[in-house]
Amino acid sequence: MTTEVRRLRNYIDGEFRDAADGRTIDVVNPATEEVYATSPLSGQADVDAAMAAAAAAFPAWRDATPAERQKALLKIADAFEEHAEELIAAESENTGKPLALTRSEEIPPMVDQIRFFAGAARMLEGRSAGEYMEGLTSIVRREPVGVCAQVAPWNYPMMMAVWKFAPALAAGNTVVLKPSDTTPASTVLIAGIIGEILPAGVFNVICGDRETGRAMVEHPTPAMASITGSVRAGTQVAASAAKDVKRVHLELGGKAPVVVFEDVDIDKAVAGISEAGYFNAGQDCTAATRVLVHESVHDAFVAALAAAAKETKTGLPDDEDVLYGPLNNANQLAQVSGFIDRLPAHATVEAGGHRVGDKGYFWAPTVVSGLRQDDEIIQNEVFGPVITVQSFTDEAQALEFANGVEYALASSVWTKDHARAMRMSKNLDFGCVWINTHIPLVAEMPHGGFKKSGYGKDLSGYGFEDYTRIKHVMTSLEG
Repeated sequence: MTTEVRRLRNYIDGEFRDAADGRTIDVVNPATEEVYATSPLSGQADVDAAMAAAAAAFPAWRDATPAERQKALLKIADAFEEHAEELIAAESENTGKPLALTRSEEIPPMVDQIRFFAGAARMLEGRSAGEYMEGLTSIVRREPVGVCAQVAPWNYPMMMAVWKFAPALAAGNTVVLKPSDTTPASTVLIAGIIGEILPAGVFNVICGDRETGRAMVEHPTPAMASITGSVRAGTQVAASAAKDVKRVHLELGGKAPVVVFEDVDIDKAVAGISEAGYFNAGQDCTAATRVLVHESVHDAFVAALAAAAKETKTGLPDDEDVLYGPLNNANQLAQVSGFIDRLPAHATVEAGGHRVGDKGYFWAPTVVSGLRQDDEIIQNEVFGPVITVQSFTDEAQALEFANGVEYALASSVWTKDHARAMRMSKNLDFGCVWINTHIPLVAEMPHGGFKKSGYGKDLSGYGFEDYTRIKHVMTSLEG
């Protein structure tokens, strides 16, 4: 039986279009390695058209009242709920994710996040007016920045699209969004859903590769470029945007330390850490994949973690017993495999360490112990279902190891000692610190890192403010 190959299209100025020159990219289902769709390989003409549409739509959307923008976003949230099963199917085909987990763990927070930003749309306020110089009143206006060029990653195509368009639209900006070339299907579906609600040109989607993204960022129209992706991609975006002094929002890689002290309940800690490390095949910048354990409980922890890994299942999307599906693409499978192949002699693979099956990009839940701080697998992001374990002697060494990487997105501390947890949360150099848990996110709280993990915040009022600019207006009281 031959799978019908669908044709995905760009969404520009309220209509679906092929790439201007007709070029396409094959889109592969990572669970089956079969081509299930083609998507446009957009070039300069497509980028020009999308930017022109967004620029033309901006004045009216900017001038819409906050209540009008809120109403539109609430309609989008309702529509996502109504089309949930279509979105789940598209996302699973995109990524190979388990259907059940996509239904329970992605649709509800996405809808909640859109509704949060719908509320934020009505909070475009500055500081109170006042006379800071005799005879003159100052006020502060918070305004949208303009057209936003946004690039979403392949690990959470739907949710990262929401994190980008929801605050931008709420603040009164217009959007040109590009999904990853390996996961365009759910974003194109989202475009059709949103297109039934927003005016033409307010929300545009163009598909393509790295060169398409570069053309978007280098285009003179956008006032802001936002990307979730690798450090390499982020530095290129920042360099390109600097030429026009564009505002830049970067959410890049992570290497989250998970610091486990000797007073924990090992079974409870292992259960939480293994789930947070293997969820979404470890393809999460905040994944709990770099564990630091006090030497007194190291061996017991490693044994329990290896046992948990061996009980964790990966498999096809319709299997309700699996925690995660395949890696996203052949290149990612090669990257994960390469880290294991290059392990130093002092490392020990306690569980997994191999591909699962010969069809689909599946990788076994893996635990590697005996590692040192300067090992490649400690310093660099694997982005797969691989949990590393290091031993530490005391709190000072735990902090040294935890902070001793170039990434600074997320971290967690596991201890019953409240004072120690507070000291660690103060001294860990990461944008998020969880205590006795790892990976939960809420719309009200900011997400974003330091150092090479980028700058700017997603979610929360801080994320909303990132899509606004501040204007001071001063007026004479003498008429």
